[in-house]
Amino acid sequence: MTLKRHHKILIGSFGAIVILFMITTSIFLYLLFVNQNLNYQILNKKIGTLETETNSKINELAKNVLETKDIVGSELGSLNKEINLLKASAGEDFSGIIEALIPAVVTIRTNYGQGTGFIVDSEGYIVTNAHVLADSNGFLADEVRAITSSQEVKTAEFVGFNSELDIALLKISGNFQAVEFGDSNDVQAGEKVIAIGNPLGLQFSVTQGIVSSVHRTGANGLNAYIQTDAALNPGNSGGPLINIEGKVIGINNFKIGSGENLGFALESNYIVSSINEIAQEELNQTLIQ
Repeated sequence: MTLKRHHKILIGSFGAIVILFMITTSIFLYLLFVNQNLNYQILNKKIGTLETETNSKINELAKNVLETKDIVGSELGSLNKEINLLKASAGEDFSGIIEALIPAVVTIRTNYGQGTGFIVDSEGYIVTNAHVLADSNGFLADEVRAITSSQEVKTAEFVGFNSELDIALLKISGNFQAVEFGDSNDVQAGEKVIAIGNPLGLQFSVTQGIVSSVHRTGANGLNAYIQTDAALNPGNSGGPLINIEGKVIGINNFKIGSGENLGFALESNYIVSSINEIAQEELNQTLIQ
């Protein structure tokens, strides 16, 4: 059947409308896609910015937490120290000070005998009496061992000594807690002290007393010794004499056997000077500031 002219026009118009609709729809879908893609990119950018800001805030928060932890830990440590000092000052309780200091004290054992020492530098430098390391004829021991408070046995390397002051410096491997020295010029007769040592092999024994006098003269002719009534026995040699602040004010050196409670400790200022002289000569460094 032949289409009439108006039928052809109607069909053509409808086709044009369909084509126009398809073009319009395509353009609309394209614009919608472009818009969604743009929104997606904007959203990704915002998410990236938010992630960056969040990570920055998390890092800042973590830093603040760590700083707060350090401050609190430092303040707690200081508070514990103040409490221990208060307890020692107010009465007879040195337990907190002793507990804090024991890790810095060691037993010294040689093939000739034993004594005590204490750690003066975190890298394992130990000070003791020189006579602890030698026999009665002055011959140095073949082997020296240091036993820590945790019962770890360490071979000690001999660094040097000062025969006049009876001071020797040793070295063991590892990282350790070190003692803190007090100024022996500030020590006064009558103040409380404690001695830590290994009398007759009884490791890490503690005795208490007072300073009987200061600047006593030793066998070397130096007015460099603190006299104390804290009990000292064989094995205490080389151990620390400590004040109520937990600071080393002397190294227990000798006692007068014919008397009661007549012990003597080399004053801390002489110890520090002697250690640094040995360290400078043998190690080319200063151990104690």
